[in-house]
Amino acid sequence: MNDCKLENSATGATGRLDQAVICRDVVKEFGEGDSRTRALQGIDLDVHAGQMTLLVGPSGCGKTTLISIIAGLLQPTSGHVQVLGHELHEFKPRELADFRAANIGFLFQQYKLIPALTAVENAAIPLLIARQPRVKALRQAEELLDVVGLAARRHAYPAQLSGGQQQRVAIARALIHQPRLLVCDEPTAALDAESGYRVMEMLREVAIHAERAVIIVTHDSRVLALGDRTVSLSDGRIMHADLALEETAHET
Repeated sequence: MNDCKLENSATGATGRLDQAVICRDVVKEFGEGDSRTRALQGIDLDVHAGQMTLLVGPSGCGKTTLISIIAGLLQPTSGHVQVLGHELHEFKPRELADFRAANIGFLFQQYKLIPALTAVENAAIPLLIARQPRVKALRQAEELLDVVGLAARRHAYPAQLSGGQQQRVAIARALIHQPRLLVCDEPTAALDAESGYRVMEMLREVAIHAERAVIIVTHDSRVLALGDRTVSLSDGRIMHADLALEETAHET
């Protein structure tokens, strides 16, 4: 995958972006009145470029809410979120959509494939949205489906694919536009051990570039050793983070 240059708003310089994501005192509440619940309770988190950050914790602890806010899919109730040097709250809705399309890949736990499109067409969606020529977009999608082991099923529709195959199509779709930030919600949940490890190795390849960051929500203990940093959440709070690795990242 090709490297790309970023502008670091903190330094005004072009080059490595040490902090791809900065969250400060991020709160997210749902509901109104007596039914109001607080899903995130003042999250402070830095995510570094060139690393794979794993978010772990029990179901309902706020992991998916947090990555949805980082990806610009949800608005925080309060707090500060900066992604790739940009303050998300400063974007107008169309600007935010364009920023996501150009810079962020999101791998949903429920795949969210379009039933009327084939596997290769689903994988090509980010490029088609970016107005790349259809022939070029489909060719790149075919190449990526081959990488995830689905070349032979490229013309199949989602209903004709197993859950694991659908997830691999979703992974190809998330990677195809070479996002500078890749956010994944349980990417190996429906995969066997061999396929899951292959997917994580692919995500690691994306993460090793100095100007890209990968955030993965996972319950899969098989892949924890592949992460550069593990952040543990509970009840909407960060309980533990690998601070030693964070310090090392600033020193390199």
